[in-house]
Amino acid sequence: MEFADLIKERRSIRMFTPQPVEAEKLEAILNAANIAPSAGNLQAYEIYVVTQPEQRAALALAALNQNFIAQAPVALVFCSHPVRNMPKYGRRGEGLYALQDATIACTYAMLAAADQGLGSVWVGAFNDEAVTWVIQPGADLRSAGPRPVVILSIGYAGESPPPRLRRPLTDLVHRL
Repeated sequence: MEFADLIKERRSIRMFTPQPVEAEKLEAILNAANIAPSAGNLQAYEIYVVTQPEQRAALALAALNQNFIAQAPVALVFCSHPVRNMPKYGRRGEGLYALQDATIACTYAMLAAADQGLGSVWVGAFNDEAVTWVIQPGADLRSAGPRPVVILSIGYAGESPPPRLRRPLTDLVHRL
């Protein structure tokens, strides 16, 4: 599919079929996230792949009972890893660039999922501590204060939502 068509056709999916995501499709999604641009190419983020039903159910609870997270066969949890870019960028790297790195990587993963014929939904509403408990980051991340930034639920779409209205460019874009 052409890129312009891909971004036009992509939808947030909150209902998934039970069909598992093939390993090669998941690998393509993770590879896309890995090549996302990042501040200083330091990739100040981590990705946790959650496929076990019990862990996905716990993520759904941590995300304020958004049960589609448990229904989707894969959840990717993107966390900032601020110490990776602090030496080069200081506080701005810690507070902003690590967050940007994680969200750019998630965007690449979301578009790669669509390119693989999969549905996904970006989840930003969750309890940080509860998500951290589910993914159990390594000691190096716990000491650095990892921050879950987004959960991306991925699977085969069980719904086909219509396009949503968008703001007109005249309202959105400000030319200087």
